[in-house]
Amino acid sequence: MADEKQSEALKEDTTELKVEEQPEESKEEESPESKDIVTIEDAGPCKKKVTIEIAQEKIKKATDRQYKELGKEALLPGFRKGRAPRRLLEKRFGKETTEQIKLILLDDASKAAIEDNKLQIIGEPDIDIDNIKLPAEGPLTFNFEVEVRPEFDLPKLEGIPVTRTKLEVTDEQIDREIEQMLKWSGVWTPREEGAVELDDQIIADAVFKIEGIEEEQQADNTEIYVRQNGFVGAIPIEKLDELLVGAKSGETRQTSVDVPKTFFREEYRGKKVDIKINIKDIKWLKPAELDANFLKRYGVEDKEELRERIHDSLYSRLEAQSRAEMTEQIYEYLLDKTDFDLPLNIVAEQTNSVLQRQYTNLLLRGLPREQIDQQMEQLKAGSEQQAKKQLKTFFIMDKIADKLEIEVSEEEINGHIAQLAMEREQRPERMREDMERNGSMAQFKLEVRQNKCIQRLLETAEITEKKPEKAKKAKKVKKTTKKTANKSNEPEDTQS
Repeated sequence: MADEKQSEALKEDTTELKVEEQPEESKEEESPESKDIVTIEDAGPCKKKVTIEIAQEKIKKATDRQYKELGKEALLPGFRKGRAPRRLLEKRFGKETTEQIKLILLDDASKAAIEDNKLQIIGEPDIDIDNIKLPAEGPLTFNFEVEVRPEFDLPKLEGIPVTRTKLEVTDEQIDREIEQMLKWSGVWTPREEGAVELDDQIIADAVFKIEGIEEEQQADNTEIYVRQNGFVGAIPIEKLDELLVGAKSGETRQTSVDVPKTFFREEYRGKKVDIKINIKDIKWLKPAELDANFLKRYGVEDKEELRERIHDSLYSRLEAQSRAEMTEQIYEYLLDKTDFDLPLNIVAEQTNSVLQRQYTNLLLRGLPREQIDQQMEQLKAGSEQQAKKQLKTFFIMDKIADKLEIEVSEEEINGHIAQLAMEREQRPERMREDMERNGSMAQFKLEVRQNKCIQRLLETAEITEKKPEKAKKAKKVKKTTKKTANKSNEPEDTQS
């Protein structure tokens, strides 16, 4: 692509040089001899090479017109305004005027070639302005490359096969949701007798001996949740339940942990840590009672109303999940049935954007910069695939929107913004201002139009309904896993 500043300068110069009222001769139709000769060739994936020959007659007319306009305003010693002879104007302003004429001719000719040949360009023409000279005699020939939208045929859009999960809310699902709500509202209660059980909370004094550090670290009265994978302080421990279940108040349990090299806390990263846990108190989560106070907290009169509200909430959740699944099937169908090359420069730009987001996310998660840098090649490969998928989806959906004549009005945009603002408890006008300021408004409009396209395709899709998979009951069994649970002060969600 041409240098952006150069392109902007070309546009600005052209804007300034165009006069409000064109001379009569410029309004006449061009003679065949003065028309540009345009040749278009393929120059790579989604790239065209455009060669233009501007006739000498056209250059002469543009030159005469420019000097005529210049003559009206120019002030030269010994001449009244507008009376200076052209030969003196050429001597005084020749270099600058020739450059301006060249810019006007290049801009007009390139725009006309693109419009007349219906090239759907992406970005600006790549014109090497500095190396193009206006000839003293004969035609002006120049060329440039421009990226264009990919050309492809859409697959059949009617009868796309889609599988939809039957929306079904069972009493068991409602019971599990209520059970979870009661846990969320529960209180940690001292376990007066007995030993530690799975999902208990213990209060302990923990002592850490870190490899390479002489002085031990102490964490008094720290809360530890007895789970399959959990934390003692900031240290993740696999099979924490096996270590603690069965222990009693006043006992001590010990373990050693090899902290992963990818751990977010640098002081523990890649080191062996010996941990001593002195148990002081044991607590179990006593769920809240399903009584009047609980019902009042959720704004319902009785248990039946609570179940109805949970039913509606679960149904809405299933609807959203079902739509997301069907939407993904539509995208996969379109991507699978459509094959075309992508503009290389646009892919590179999109890849860099995706890569930057991934890099930033890893930094925010605490991964050290040097470790991320070691994974850059793998990140780049994944980013390129993701970028290509995003771009292909965009071009396909854009063509579908044109074919189905789907547009989005300002009223629709405002309605979607109002709905989003309500969900986020913001003022709609403030949200719109923020979107326009941070540049996300254009993407938001594209997504709204894309959603309208999906809705239209689903209306004509061949939908097969399937039964929902039966929820597996959560079993409190000890398993070996390589994953580490997140630290949380809330009880773990056991809903399947």
